[in-house]
Amino acid sequence: MSRNAVKRIGLLFATAVLLAAAVVPVQAQELTGTLAKARQTGTIAIGYRESSVPFSYLINTRKEPIGYSIELCRSLVTSIEDAVNKSLKIDWVPVTSDSRIDAVVNGKVDLECGSTTNNLERQKRVSFSPTMFVSGTKVLVKKGSPIKSFRDLAGKKVAVTAGTTNEKTLRDLSEKFKLNIDLRVARDHAESFGLVKSGQVDAFATDDVLLYGLIAQDAAKSQYEVVGDFLSYDPYGIMYRKNDPQLDKLVVDAFQVLAEDGEIERQYKRWFLRKLPTGESLNLPMSAQLETIIQTMSVKAE
Repeated sequence: MSRNAVKRIGLLFATAVLLAAAVVPVQAQELTGTLAKARQTGTIAIGYRESSVPFSYLINTRKEPIGYSIELCRSLVTSIEDAVNKSLKIDWVPVTSDSRIDAVVNGKVDLECGSTTNNLERQKRVSFSPTMFVSGTKVLVKKGSPIKSFRDLAGKKVAVTAGTTNEKTLRDLSEKFKLNIDLRVARDHAESFGLVKSGQVDAFATDDVLLYGLIAQDAAKSQYEVVGDFLSYDPYGIMYRKNDPQLDKLVVDAFQVLAEDGEIERQYKRWFLRKLPTGESLNLPMSAQLETIIQTMSVKAE
């Protein structure tokens, strides 16, 4: 072999080594935002709720949360693992209605998987997945209560959970219709329900599906009912940080696959139509609104 040939082979080898060495940094540079963080730390932080049945809640026999939102978030984690080419450990972080948005904004959690309404005001601070559920504000009372509609709340003590859209809905209704509602703000849904049970308030106002979940789990379920018309429109989504285009695309694409594959519908049936792990069932068929949303979501954008 000539000396020039040896030099050429040596140059090619050296170039190959340099290119191989450059692959990892280039790949790392291509990841941004939450995906880069996940790749670097090997973890993903998920914010969960302790009593948002059946979306995200704890039961005595398990240390990790369960629920409809939790299962959809686990699917998102799988998609994130594929994107970063690395298995990820989930850090479970409890949040409340009042703390959840700050937890996302400040980086304490990467995905908030609960029962969070997507609205224009919140979109100023955080981003949301496609809609995974549609609910609305209603009122829980003890059976036999004279309260049948929001107008019957005039002068009554009504529990709401801190940081919820329901709190704003009740304040706006009270002001608009001069109802003079005495709002009692509780830390979480379980505490709000407890105020009704103990007789400290006349009613508890929050999303209807959460009220049905709380009643279904209570030993004295026959003593409570949900009354009145919807007082608001509340589309739920998974919450994550703004200005993260890579995660935006991943979440939208993942939900499209989940809708097309039928996984969202399967999870809905599991958590809203069948018996929950604690034995009760909400027996809540999917609304026509949500059916249409999922059908639209399943169509892949060209």
